[in-house]
This record gives sequence, structure tokens and C-alpha cells, in this order.
Amino acid sequence: MISSLLRNRITFAAAALFAAASPALAFVQDEAAEEVPSQSVGDILAGGGIIGGFIILLSVVALAVVIENLVSLKRDKLAPPEIIDELEALFDEGQFQEAMELCESEDTLLTRTVSAGIGKIGHTFAAMEKSLEEMGDEEAVKLHQKIGWLSLISNVAPMMGLLGTVSGMVAAFRVIATSKNPDPSELADGISMALLTTLFGLIVAIPTTAAFAYLRNSLVRSIIEVGAIVEDLFERFRPEGS
Repeated sequence: MISSLLRNRITFAAAALFAAASPALAFVQDEAAEEVPSQSVGDILAGGGIIGGFIILLSVVALAVVIENLVSLKRDKLAPPEIIDELEALFDEGQFQEAMELCESEDTLLTRTVSAGIGKIGHTFAAMEKSLEEMGDEEAVKLHQKIGWLSLISNVAPMMGLLGTVSGMVAAFRVIATSKNPDPSELADGISMALLTTLFGLIVAIPTTAAFAYLRNSLVRSIIEVGAIVEDLFERFRPEGS
């Protein structure tokens, strides 16, 4: 509700700004004979000001997080097939100490979880199962925290764009308030900043939100698959009839 009220006020202020600036903008039409030079990409990016620059920085961070997680959260990274085969062979042979050493030498979701279960061999199956569940939950939280930055950026970017919109409108109104015949180029700077920062914020937020949803769903699937592998390894310790 608050966000909706804020947008309505900004919309009203923008309408008032354009109404107040219309005489100056009409002057631009009278000068249409002069060709306006085209802007480069750098000029457009610079038009967003400091706030626009911060939003661009957020886009770089988001891209880095996406690339890093696309690589590190692959199923084969969380549970490498060769390690699965080695663990199954060691478990079949009852070489649990060697299996623990393998888990300690390989830092993956699978090995960290399996090592927690191996440490409970000799205890009840319920204690072993509880240890596996606790370690699995702890690792899942850590992995979700890695992609949580994308959720934060997807929310901050449009809010920064809104801040830039307000700042640009304030700058444009200040020009109108301090000059009887405001220079159209000075008005255009404020209006341009207001629109560009909103544009930048949306350009960053939309793909970041989509990337977060994709990585979250992919991570959930991978965690379930790794959990099934761990469960299969330790199923041999389940008491008969339970």
C-alpha cells in the first residue's frame, strides 16, 4: 500500500513537472532546425548519475554471482560421479575409515554429508540418520545463502531506480524554481536521470529475479538427488524390519 501511494505521488509530481516545463520544451521544438547529436552508450550510462552507476555495479555483482553458482551448483560438482563410485566400493568392502579419509580429502556436498554419517557408525541407526539430516540441512542453508544475494539485488535495484527517479525530478523542479526561463537542456538532465535510473533498475532486477528462480529450483533438485545418494549408501545400516 505504501509503495502504491509513493508511486502515485511520483506520477503526480512527474505530471506537474512536465506541465511546468512545457514552455521550455516548446522552445526546443522551435529550435528543431538544429540537428541534435546522437548519444553514445557511454553518454547514456553516464546520464544515470551516481545512482545509475551504483545500479550498474549491482548488475556486475549479480552477473558474477550467477556465473559462479552456475558452475559450483552443478550436480556433478556437488556429487562427483567418480567419488560416488569410490564411496560405494568402500562401503561394500566395509572400509569405512578409508571412506572417511576420502571424504576429508574431497570438499563437496556429498562428502561433507557422508562424513557426518560415517562418524556415527557404531551408534544406533536413528543417531546416524539424525546426524545425516542435520548435516544435510546445514549444507542446504549454506548453499541457499550463496544464491540469496541475487534475491537481495533483484529487490534493491528497482528501489535504487526509484530513488534516482525522485532525485532527477527534484533536480528538474529546482531548475524551474530558480529560473524564470529555464534552460531546456538543464531540465532534460534531471528528467533524463529520472527515467534512466528507473530503466537501469528494471533491466537489472528482471533477469536477476529470473536467474534466482532458476538457480533456486536447480539447487533444490540437486540437494534432493544428493540426499537420495546418501540415503542409499547408509541404507545397509538400517535394522531389518524397521
